[in-house]
Amino acid sequence: MPPRKIKRRSKSKNHYFTKVHEDAIVKYANTEDTGLRSTLYIEYIQPAFDQMVDKIIYTYRFTSLPNIDYLKDDCKVWLTTILNKYDPNKGSKAFSYFSVVTKNWFIHKVKKTQKRNRTEVFMEDILNELEEDLVSSEKTYYQLRSDAEFWGSLHYEIDTWDSFMLKENEKKVLMAVRILLDSAGEIEIFNKKAIYLYLREITGLNTKQVVNNLNKLRKRYKVFKGKWENGEI
Repeated sequence: MPPRKIKRRSKSKNHYFTKVHEDAIVKYANTEDTGLRSTLYIEYIQPAFDQMVDKIIYTYRFTSLPNIDYLKDDCKVWLTTILNKYDPNKGSKAFSYFSVVTKNWFIHKVKKTQKRNRTEVFMEDILNELEEDLVSSEKTYYQLRSDAEFWGSLHYEIDTWDSFMLKENEKKVLMAVRILLDSAGEIEIFNKKAIYLYLREITGLNTKQVVNNLNKLRKRYKVFKGKWENGEI
């Protein structure tokens, strides 16, 4: 009896982005007729984009991004704005082109989130130190002395940062950090995000500018904290 042949499972096909959808995008790119474009988008392109975005999110595990449902809808809207940038004459298939740009869009969001998280760590470190110093009422003499030495050293360290060739926005953020540290007992900080509101108000900078310059200060603070913990200061 001849050996039984084992049938291999065929790879799952892309049923949501077929040649019909590919042709619809090509027609969309090659026409200036707004009525035809609207019909092509509603009947063929939008449903394909919806499923493509959902599949990319789960395939590449972008589900861990905060506000992923909002980002998902935002990406789908963004795709409609770049439809006219697709050029079928360059040899790239529509599915490949829009899959790549969609994946890159989410990768950019991941990097942006990671950068924001790194910045928050810097302020969180300082706030945690400050919180421990203000909240605890049962500290020993040694702890109180150690805290006083830490904050004294930190203030001195921050003062030395002026000797670096700082840009104007760096100086503004550094000054704002000083003000917050000096006024720690007088201001109310309900959560970590509140610190950005204070920094924006003091510096007059937008969130992106504050974040970028805090990242630079964070590197110096990290060096200081390492030296302090190793007894080098």
